[in-house]
Amino acid sequence: MKVLLVTMYFPPAGGGGVQRPLKFATHLPSFGIETHVLAPDDPKWVHRDEEATPPTQAWVHRARYHGPRGRIPSEELYALEGADRLRYQAGALFRRALVPDISVSWAPNAIAAAIRIVRAEKIDVVLTTSPPNSVNLIGAAVKKATGVKWIADLRDPLIADADHPVERLPARLKENVQRVVARLVASQADAIVTAWGGIAEEIRGYEPKAGITVIPNGADYDDFEGLTYHPGDRFRITHAGSFFGKRNPRPFLTALKESGLESVVGRFVGELPTRDREWAETLELGDRLELLPFGSRRRSLAYQRDSEALLLLLPQAGERGTPVLPGKIFEYLAAERPILAAVPPAGAAANLIREAEAGVVVPPDDTAAIRKALIGLEARWRAGRLNGTPLRAELRDRISRRRRVEELSELLLQV
Repeated sequence: MKVLLVTMYFPPAGGGGVQRPLKFATHLPSFGIETHVLAPDDPKWVHRDEEATPPTQAWVHRARYHGPRGRIPSEELYALEGADRLRYQAGALFRRALVPDISVSWAPNAIAAAIRIVRAEKIDVVLTTSPPNSVNLIGAAVKKATGVKWIADLRDPLIADADHPVERLPARLKENVQRVVARLVASQADAIVTAWGGIAEEIRGYEPKAGITVIPNGADYDDFEGLTYHPGDRFRITHAGSFFGKRNPRPFLTALKESGLESVVGRFVGELPTRDREWAETLELGDRLELLPFGSRRRSLAYQRDSEALLLLLPQAGERGTPVLPGKIFEYLAAERPILAAVPPAGAAANLIREAEAGVVVPPDDTAAIRKALIGLEARWRAGRLNGTPLRAELRDRISRRRRVEELSELLLQV
């Protein structure tokens, strides 16, 4: 059994989007599946992680990427005014013309390379993982050219993905193009995998010809080997990861200010957007707020393990936030530190936190509830009663990344 995994994000690219394809490629060989990976020579993504290494048991192939460098336009536009702002927006016209996303410029090289690999290595299944959505075009094209089976792995929704930091298209055009990609996946993929249930519900609306399997992200326990918790003199609550879309640190920061707890330090690994950072300065939190730049994943995991508590923020966003099960939650569970989860209370993330008995769940925009939870956690810490709770053996095994990849290997063999 041979599989070709096509992904835009792979080391040395950094950030959360790298982990799912990287772990697929790491664990699939242990289930007897010869694994090949096709990734860009340089995806020009906004984050790099030079410490991340490709898997040793998979063959990694590279195809040249000629496209524009990844950006977070809201950050770049924030400081621009007048003519400078107009010039930036004019320069973005080319990027906005690339549909369904700027990474579509990788498709011609990737399709040619994938076809060569499929034929040379006698690949049985091509597995694409998105975002970016244009990766699905590669899967469909390679299937048509070679007859190979195609599995589409969807890490984010295909339609109106407001939380993904891509160049924004005019809303109607963007949605129309996304629907074309969704119909392509539904009509051509031989199997569809989604990272959480809400994505599955979305794609079911397009009446896919193949089955849909939900395989969430998982906990990478081995990645925490050698990382330890050292009790601090202050209560350090850590948020790891970037902010984009509707993710909002302000209710927590307001709660931190209103709590009056000088012993609490809010630590953000990956910093804050400029707009929120400048707003936070008006709260005059001083050394109660610590902003750390983006670094390697290993460094991020070390901060997570060495914290009194972890902060999980997930917006309600109407009903869109309820089914979301972010990959970060599994990192937090693997770190085995108490979690303050400001997430939709009836959502998938809240349910998993409660099942694991891993922390406190509060509504994401309820400052008073966040403040109360923060004060409660700090009081337990001060009393020496705030300890990380190891996961139950059954849950630990069920949500492990290796178990998730085993589910994927079984699907690959079926297809």
